[in-house]
Amino acid sequence: MIKVSETAKKKVIELMQDDGFNSNTDFVRVGVKSGGCSGLSYDLKFDNSQQEGDKVFEDNGVRIIVDKKSFLYLIGTTLDYSGGLNGTGFVFKNPNASRTCGCGESFSL
Repeated sequence: MIKVSETAKKKVIELMQDDGFNSNTDFVRVGVKSGGCSGLSYDLKFDNSQQEGDKVFEDNGVRIIVDKKSFLYLIGTTLDYSGGLNGTGFVFKNPNASRTCGCGESFSL
């Protein structure tokens, strides 16, 4: 399961509305892809359709969808949002990552 912080929830709802998505029926698609300075990077986008094999979760009022392969890397992850001096954006707090890059956008196991 993937958890969503209160700060991330507010930002997700705001951005979904800005992009024409409905936070009550549409999803935040979270995934992992090859790349980044640590080997794997996070992928986050809005989606309104479910593919075969997708895992669907809801936490803190946010519907999350994850493909089967990415799910293995993301179990226990919390999606947060940071608006601090070190940059603005979504932050993945992944307990499975043994190493992350300085920007937090890539990781390795």
